[in-house]
Amino acid sequence: MFSVRLAYIFCYNLFQFCGHTWLLTNTVVRFLTFGQDALADTFHSVAFVMSLCQLLSVLELFHIADGIEKARLLPRLIQVLEKNLLLLMLILVDKVQSKPVVCVQLFFWNMLDLLRYPYEVMRVMDALSAPMVWARYTLWIPIYALSVLTEGFTICHAAHFIEQEASSLGNTTASAPIRRPIILAVSLSLLASGASLTVWLSLKERRHQLERWAKKMKRK
Repeated sequence: MFSVRLAYIFCYNLFQFCGHTWLLTNTVVRFLTFGQDALADTFHSVAFVMSLCQLLSVLELFHIADGIEKARLLPRLIQVLEKNLLLLMLILVDKVQSKPVVCVQLFFWNMLDLLRYPYEVMRVMDALSAPMVWARYTLWIPIYALSVLTEGFTICHAAHFIEQEASSLGNTTASAPIRRPIILAVSLSLLASGASLTVWLSLKERRHQLERWAKKMKRK
């Protein structure tokens, strides 16, 4: 039966799937074609589409709150904030954009979304399969952990460049040597806390979804 709500969520997830497919393909093809030379401007080449996809991901919080998408709100909130804040940092601290870790970070981000959005598209169509459910709730967790690790390295690089820029502008003070460690400690602590909570909730969700799928298969 046709539903405007289902049509909307289908189109949203399909758009995100196409966007992240393009992003991953562009990143991989550029690296295979140009090698390490591609690292210098890979972020610049995908920044607009990545920013658009991540900005639209804020809508997912409303999807969950409204009941259009069945998912936990807290871990999705952490993920949306995490990605958007990191992306904003990359845009503002342009010297970090050419670092290899940024390309790895983008790769993991797109892999995560290419596990989730096709799953949501097929869920709306009621055409899920056991391998897709398993991949969505099992592979997603280690890839997310790796993405958080790359985000930590990116934050470290950004803090280094911010400190360098402050020094070059003559903004050094007696507390400058401890400024960077404090910023890093706060940023990395927040990142680690949010990631740990997300992984814990994801493990609970994985157990629930796999048990639910097993029961569904038995009924058939």
